[in-house]
Amino acid sequence: MIDVSVVIPVYNEAESLPELHQRLSDVIEKNNYVAELIFVDDGSTDNSFQVLMQLHETDKRICISQLRRNYGKSAALAEGFQRATGRYVVTMDSDLQDDPAEIPHLIAKLQEGFDVVSGWKKKRYDPFIKRFTSKIFNKVTGRITGVHLNDMNCGLKIYRNEVIKMVRLYGQRHRFIPVLAAQNGFRIGELVVKHAPRKFGVTKFGPSRFLVGALDLLTLVFLSRYVKRPLHFFGGLGMMSFSLGFVVNLYLTVERIFYQKFLSNRPLLFLGVLLIIVGVQFISIGLIGEMMVESRPDVNTYKVKKVIGFEQG
Repeated sequence: MIDVSVVIPVYNEAESLPELHQRLSDVIEKNNYVAELIFVDDGSTDNSFQVLMQLHETDKRICISQLRRNYGKSAALAEGFQRATGRYVVTMDSDLQDDPAEIPHLIAKLQEGFDVVSGWKKKRYDPFIKRFTSKIFNKVTGRITGVHLNDMNCGLKIYRNEVIKMVRLYGQRHRFIPVLAAQNGFRIGELVVKHAPRKFGVTKFGPSRFLVGALDLLTLVFLSRYVKRPLHFFGGLGMMSFSLGFVVNLYLTVERIFYQKFLSNRPLLFLGVLLIIVGVQFISIGLIGEMMVESRPDVNTYKVKKVIGFEQG
């Protein structure tokens, strides 16, 4: 029985991989863990895959899944989660900013009765803009979802295996795994972890990630509450718009019939008609959404090119 599966997405981190492997090996051997190290090469364009192949030759605990192109972190984690067999599953980044020495602390925290423990990089070595937007993101996410974490997007986390088998990842939903877990009734904890400056390569953070994160949060809220009943969301908006438009037009009709007021120069007439049309459109979208829910297939959105080492486990 494997104690710990460590899932590590890799994208152009060839220089950091040998040191990361050495540090992981030290922790595993010091604590006598039965472990598997799952590296998911997310379409790297450097020689990351070749480095991982060389490491696999010296350490059969290393398992590699190579994706056909760069699908993003959510797809890489989904692939790693699908293949992880350990009782506990640790995720961490491959850039050496997450410290493998935190793994025993995460396991200890998980054993206090949690199902997910998220790392909190209390002292961060990131650019100011990344720290600032992350703080806003965490506060807004906590207020909207009810899951209050100081560092929702920390790559260093630990899960019980049943958690990762239940959550579905695609798009950029990896940021919200604790929220997805909480929505399924799992208990969420947090632990302060060490964070190190980047030694090699360049950060994958860009200005677009803040906007993408906001859109993903909106998507998550919608999916968590209305994915099985989209008509309740769109239909509710549609009925409000339609009803308001109906009241406006009824008022104008009364004025025209009983007070002989002409409507050709009344902008309110156009507003009433517009609200009715928008209401009908929202209701139609809700009905189409209901049909899509009934026929939606659950399929992976990424393609695997090659897998190595999983047969050993």
